[in-house]
Amino acid sequence: MNILEIFTNSILLIITLDNELWDIILLSLFVSFTALIIASLLGFIVGYYFAIYNFYFKKIILIIINSLMGIPPVVVGLIVYFIFASGGPLGILQLLYTPSAMIIAQTIIIFPIIASLSHEIFSKNWFEFKDQIRSLNIPFWGSVKLLFNHSYFLLITTLLSAFGRAISEVGAVMIVGGNIDHYTRVMTTAISLETRMGNLEYAMALGLVLISITIIIYSLVYLLNNRSIK
Repeated sequence: MNILEIFTNSILLIITLDNELWDIILLSLFVSFTALIIASLLGFIVGYYFAIYNFYFKKIILIIINSLMGIPPVVVGLIVYFIFASGGPLGILQLLYTPSAMIIAQTIIIFPIIASLSHEIFSKNWFEFKDQIRSLNIPFWGSVKLLFNHSYFLLITTLLSAFGRAISEVGAVMIVGGNIDHYTRVMTTAISLETRMGNLEYAMALGLVLISITIIIYSLVYLLNNRSIK
């Protein structure tokens, strides 16, 4: 079978809504979106707090968070594995080889990205508006709303970048999810497996979907960045 036939068959798998293929795609989106929601809530709180308030060890903590932006995903997977393994501190929860463990791993991977970038965004806007906020005695939630409104596009860009990192991750989810068919198999792990097994139509179909999602995400990032600059 030549590359054109493989490509054509992979397109047919996508447009005919092959059940197995779309189960993998939907699970991938669910895991990554859930991780994004959790990481964004925690990351925005940390980023906002660190931008507004000064306290001991703030710079050290920021250095650690910034350093964790580049942590290898397989290391995160290994850490989560040891935590939730049968002999680990949280092994009793029996979360290993479940979508929950994959969500936890992806949340840990993208949390430093959201926290660090949102801190930079909030710090810049706080420096610009802090005198106005203090002179008008704007209450806490009013200042939060003001900073979020002026950071909207950059924060969305941060979330899109974090989601792109999450959905394209393979090492950590392979370790903590186990790539179990119809349960923890996501696009990246399925592509690796199907390629090794010689099921190139499935591998290419999943690859095309993943590439399409990535293109959409980073096109939106580009557009939002341009809009925030104008």
